[in-house]
Amino acid sequence: MSGCGGGSCGCGGGKGEGSVETLAPIAVARVNDVALHGAGEVLGEEELRQRAYGELLRQAAQRAGLLSASDPGPIDGVHSEAASEAIEALLAREIQLPEPDDAACRRYYEAHPQRFARGERVRAAHILLAVTPGVDVAALRAHAEGLLVRLRCEDEAAFAKAAAENSNCPSGEQGGGLGWLTREDCLPEVASVLFAQDEANRHMGVLPRLLSSRHGFHILRVDEREAGEVPSFEQVRGSVAALLRHQLSVTAMRQYLDLLAGQAQLQGVSLNQADTPLVQ
Repeated sequence: MSGCGGGSCGCGGGKGEGSVETLAPIAVARVNDVALHGAGEVLGEEELRQRAYGELLRQAAQRAGLLSASDPGPIDGVHSEAASEAIEALLAREIQLPEPDDAACRRYYEAHPQRFARGERVRAAHILLAVTPGVDVAALRAHAEGLLVRLRCEDEAAFAKAAAENSNCPSGEQGGGLGWLTREDCLPEVASVLFAQDEANRHMGVLPRLLSSRHGFHILRVDEREAGEVPSFEQVRGSVAALLRHQLSVTAMRQYLDLLAGQAQLQGVSLNQADTPLVQ
């Protein structure tokens, strides 16, 4: 499953003869007066945010003396090699994470034992509505959500028909069927849903929420589950610690970016902003 990847119309009111429509210029988004794109370039909201966060980090690296003030800045959102190295050095310096202790690891293991099960499998199907260049994402999501609501009330034959007609994954030709999957077979965001640890969310049939991944919107159906064997804490202590370190790093990175955004002048881009020190 990790390989899955990928008309509107409008009418206008009549205009008087000789009238000329004037298009407003596209505003250029900026971070501390540094442009994130060209004057005529239109970016998706997520890409714009990613460029803004990258520029916040690049400027922070310059302020910290880790990157030359003459760095040319990103081209089409891609940083120079020097900037990338400086940003890594900045993050290593600014984000110091405590090592998860044995008690914290054991608490997490006892709360989520099934997460570490070996051999757990699901037999699943999906419909992928891919986000491709130029697609109206809002309209695509609305279509996907409407399809999800309908399919929750339908049988497998209706799901297979909808997959053949709508899915941008090759599995659509087999009614969306993906066969038996382990956690390792799936994209992380898909695995987190198919192998959810909350027993109340370990649904069978069409899952009640639309899943958004790097490829687009997924409608997922679970047909069978096979429970795996849960190893002892001692066997997976290292995996538990690595998982907790990752969760801490994600939280710390988010806090740090929010702090940088709170100290910056932003134009044309909306970011979470904070004005309190980073919590280590």
